[in-house]
Amino acid sequence: MNRRTFILSMAAAASVAPLTKVTAATADNASSPAFAKTKRPRRNLKGFMLAMLNSDTARALSVQQKFQLLRDAGFDGVEPSSAMDQREVLAARDATGLQIPSVVIATHWLKPLTDNNPATRQIGLDGLKQGLRDAKAYGASSVLLVPGTVTKEVSYLDAYKRSIAEIQKALPLAEELGVVIAIENVWNQFLLSPREAVEFVDTFKSPLVRWHFDVGNVVTYGWPEQWIRALGERIVKIHVKEYSRKLRDAHGPFAGFKVDLLEGDSDWPATMASLDAVGYDGWLIAEQWRPDGLSDAEYLTRLSGKMDAILNA
Repeated sequence: MNRRTFILSMAAAASVAPLTKVTAATADNASSPAFAKTKRPRRNLKGFMLAMLNSDTARALSVQQKFQLLRDAGFDGVEPSSAMDQREVLAARDATGLQIPSVVIATHWLKPLTDNNPATRQIGLDGLKQGLRDAKAYGASSVLLVPGTVTKEVSYLDAYKRSIAEIQKALPLAEELGVVIAIENVWNQFLLSPREAVEFVDTFKSPLVRWHFDVGNVVTYGWPEQWIRALGERIVKIHVKEYSRKLRDAHGPFAGFKVDLLEGDSDWPATMASLDAVGYDGWLIAEQWRPDGLSDAEYLTRLSGKMDAILNA
């Protein structure tokens, strides 16, 4: 099934309009007739990465107001960053009823675990441990960790050894708290294939080190469904993200992310079929580009509806 067939086939679920085509336009509106009576056969819950709610208007909101926007848009949960005010996050969680399935480590880009400077690596390790404690406080089952970066100054082999060594130092705390350290595939020039990803996770021989798979991040150099089938039960969370090879080729690599959900090359029918095949029924957490001209509420409601379309594929 290609993307066009996928989008059109969603109309069959709408009993009030059996002949209506569900196009990308109707997918924009979660309250449209095409979605009003649609069932969600999959059990995956919908989350949103809080850092993506970063408009000028959103930055002026309290944490609770942001959480309420997500709840009103139909999201089940939210993914905050580590090192936020725990009391404020907990109060917002309890007031809105949103779940917190995952916490993003705030230090992993600026203070990577693979840095040449041991003092920088220590800050990164402390940040990982703080994230684990935050996750435990919020009831999150995992933290999202970028395991390091390869640069001109930091070789691949050094990054590999250092990343494993630093994560090993955090494992006792992860085991004590019962929180998974979930490695994310990102554009860090590190762990560039599903085989490497599998070998890296399996090195730890621990159920507390697994994978947070980002769909859009692999599209420029691979196919999400192949990564999913290779990683299998190692996957504990999914980031929902679109990517366009056409925009990449025309405007550069990062331009590929500036595409609406269902309009790029993430191939959601194949991606979801692979998740079904490996038995994944966990969280789908949006980290998705925001089109211009939408209010915060419009962006979130539109995105929530598109994620429902993916779940109904």
